[in-house]
Amino acid sequence: MRIGYFLSSEEFSPAELIEQAKGAERAGFQSLWISDHYHPWVDAQGHSAFVWSMIGALSQATKLEITTAVTCPTVRIHPAVIAQAAATSAVLTGGRFRLGIGTGEALNEHIFGDAWPEEDVRLEMLEEAVEIMRGLWAGGTFSHHGKHYTVENARIYTLPDRPVEIHISGFGPKSTEVAGRIGDGYVSVMPDGDLVAKFRETGGTGKPAQGAFKAAFAASTDEGRLLAYEKWPNAGVPGELSQVLPSPKHFEQASQLVTPEMMDDAFVCGNDPEAHLEMIRKYADAGFDEIYVGNTGPNSQGLFDMYASQILPKL
Repeated sequence: MRIGYFLSSEEFSPAELIEQAKGAERAGFQSLWISDHYHPWVDAQGHSAFVWSMIGALSQATKLEITTAVTCPTVRIHPAVIAQAAATSAVLTGGRFRLGIGTGEALNEHIFGDAWPEEDVRLEMLEEAVEIMRGLWAGGTFSHHGKHYTVENARIYTLPDRPVEIHISGFGPKSTEVAGRIGDGYVSVMPDGDLVAKFRETGGTGKPAQGAFKAAFAASTDEGRLLAYEKWPNAGVPGELSQVLPSPKHFEQASQLVTPEMMDDAFVCGNDPEAHLEMIRKYADAGFDEIYVGNTGPNSQGLFDMYASQILPKL
């Protein structure tokens, strides 16, 4: 089982993300996740660094493997451009890059005024995007005339030694089936053993399943809960709202229905290593091979110290 660290592009500046990555490597974390957002979920998070610039910087700052968690290669950025960005990232990291993708959220993808498709259409677009990216990574000149995308006489000249692995996000049975059928791995932020089993049953046997959870390291559970509530009240927003709400202000409005106590369902708050170990066990028991933890608030070094001394040695 691999334990990695989750870098939040929505909450931290580029310089802070680089320092967190270095701190995670020193603490003994084995790999990195990094989110890809055009907007933060709520204004209190305050950032949205361009993930491809960050990956270039991270490639030179650490030796850890990096996965996008996750990029949407369908609306805001054409899959042919994502293919080039991912290929360059794989070259810069010496093969330590994996492309995590998903169907995205209106929050990030609507910025050009494009219609936001329903789920089945988004999944259809995702499958076509994967076909395009793999076609371009095969080398040579590539053309594609599909239902959603056109590519003409395109060639990516800077390619890694082997094609980039594509790990696909799945939060329901439809997307998880797509991940199993066409993905090189699975991505989720829920310790749901049924979905991991579906991923395996639909083609994911032998492929890595990556899961992640959030923490709010602090001197007490109450302090951590308040940190989580200040920065991530959207974590308590239910159902498909996270996919369809178009702006941070809408998430702030929906988050008025969320209470600080509801953060306990989404975060490990405080400084109890047993609480972290219990959450890691939940993901391990669900069948995940890699588990990532991300910290909210100003106490990342405290979390790194705790993992280095009290959690990673036990795993």
